[in-house]
Amino acid sequence: MKIHIMGASGSGVTTLGKSLSAQLQIPYFDSDFYFWVQTDPPFTLRRGPEERNLMALGDLRRQDSWIFGGSVINWGDDWRRLFDIVIFLYLPRDIRISRLQQREWERFGAINQEFIDWAAGYDDDTASGRTLSAQRQWLQHLSCEIMELNGDLTVEQRVAAVLGRMG
Repeated sequence: MKIHIMGASGSGVTTLGKSLSAQLQIPYFDSDFYFWVQTDPPFTLRRGPEERNLMALGDLRRQDSWIFGGSVINWGDDWRRLFDIVIFLYLPRDIRISRLQQREWERFGAINQEFIDWAAGYDDDTASGRTLSAQRQWLQHLSCEIMELNGDLTVEQRVAAVLGRMG
């Protein structure tokens, strides 16, 4: 099973991915690991697209089943054919931004307002790259099953919904 989980930053992609990984006993891969060069402080240097794709696809091809979390809508057409199911998470902006601010504070002891402003632009398409309309448009070009989970569901509710859908 090849599962892709996507949504806005702060929607719970990583949390759901790691929970499903533990439940299904298959590896979880996070797009941020491939998108960003590992630096201190983190998330300051982007990896080149060719290197990023080679790394990620290489890791995925070594597995029979996996979960890949994050947005790959601008990573090339090859990504559209990789998945058996795509799980799209949608969470209202106010909840996401509150989660992101808390996460930023817990991780870094400060809030990166530029990042928060970018994340807030997801719903109204003022963000660059990952936006709600761009992700919905990308989903329309997939031939695999698509499952959408909306609202502030618990991790347990999301896991149960996905496992129920997979049979």
